[in-house]
Amino acid sequence: MIATEQSLSRATVARYAVGSLGTGGFATLPGLVLVYYLTDSLGVAAIVAGVVVTVAKVWDVVIDPVIGARSDRMLAVRGSRRPMMLLGALALPVFFLLTFAVPPGTPAAAAAVWVLLAFVLTATAFSLFQVPYIALPAELASGYDQRTRLLTWRVVVLTFAILLFGAGGPALRSLGGGNAFAGYFLMALVAGVTIGAGMLVSAFVAPRGLPAAEPPARESIVATVRSNYAAGVRVLRDSQPFRALLLTFLLQGLATGLMLAGANYVATWVLHSEDAVTFLFVALIGPALIVTPLWGVIARRIGKERGFVIASVLFGLAAQSMVALLWAPGAWVYAPVALAGAGYAGMQSLPMAMLPDVISHDARRNGEGRAGTFGGMWTAGETTGMALGATVLSIVLAVSGYVSRSAAVAEAGASQPASAVAGIALSFSLVPAIIIAISLVPLARYRLRKGDIDVVV
Repeated sequence: MIATEQSLSRATVARYAVGSLGTGGFATLPGLVLVYYLTDSLGVAAIVAGVVVTVAKVWDVVIDPVIGARSDRMLAVRGSRRPMMLLGALALPVFFLLTFAVPPGTPAAAAAVWVLLAFVLTATAFSLFQVPYIALPAELASGYDQRTRLLTWRVVVLTFAILLFGAGGPALRSLGGGNAFAGYFLMALVAGVTIGAGMLVSAFVAPRGLPAAEPPARESIVATVRSNYAAGVRVLRDSQPFRALLLTFLLQGLATGLMLAGANYVATWVLHSEDAVTFLFVALIGPALIVTPLWGVIARRIGKERGFVIASVLFGLAAQSMVALLWAPGAWVYAPVALAGAGYAGMQSLPMAMLPDVISHDARRNGEGRAGTFGGMWTAGETTGMALGATVLSIVLAVSGYVSRSAAVAEAGASQPASAVAGIALSFSLVPAIIIAISLVPLARYRLRKGDIDVVV
């Protein structure tokens, strides 16, 4: 018997989708500028900058499963995940601004510690919103196609957010008139408020229901952490489709995170213009905005998993072609970047639409009440991939001899050894292409199909 899907209202789809203005902004802007801010404005060594970003993201990995399980408990006790989402939306702009507010002249070591602490707090606030946000589609949409519709429009907004923050962030930074502190402060203020506003609006789409008659008993902090991680391990153990999808998404997050973190360096040292980062993002996201709804059509015709494979291959081939930056850097690079953007749209929209299917499939087999745990593990995996991207870049920079510089030195001009420029080019092309190829191995093991989701047992 096939389940009857309830159609989502346009208001629900719109309010859910606008949350990706926040999630897309936070995923894009720190990944794009944070390592560059540390190495080229604060004078922090490349390997130390990588450690700062990695430690902050490791913290995310630690807390996301805990937040996921607490989100499930909040749903049982209060009937809604909304309070946690509101807290994250209100706190994030404050901590985001502090991350980019290191006073001029601060010693490099102290600046690194400042950014680390502020960014850890920012990431915590983001997780309070993001983890329950990811769990919502399984509660908002009742079937395979409605989830595809909901997540497709979410990714349209996500793609727009990547363009807005990826191109607009550096543009705002340049309004500092050569003053690095003023530029980054203005960028963080405007971006932080915009991110928080998108998250705040979307928090109100979280359904409000009746609390459970017998809410789960409270546990001690230690017991809570232990039980939450045990819950995360259980969902990985119980759901083979989730393991396959999560590993694929983690690897692809590593590839895209590496390219994102390297974009500023490519603009400055390969294309010889910091402003080129804006054109890179326009080239990447312009096509993605156009083709994102097309991936939804493809998913309905041939299945989400097949569409996901096509999108991944397209992205990987486009990245591989940019190896030619080693010998012939130039404006031609915007063409393969545009092709990568078309693939990237599918690499975002399709797995996000597959995750609620995985959650629904698990609920039928193992019972309701684990959506937040799935969301926490998913966010932890996504965060790990993006963090490792920045880590890999910082290692390549350090090994290839990249020379960090303070804002004052940057204003006076500087150069990089040829080995460092080559490392930057490879980090933006061949290395991501190899990682994408590896990600197709776990994706081939994802075996859920439409009939597995919509059949009532």
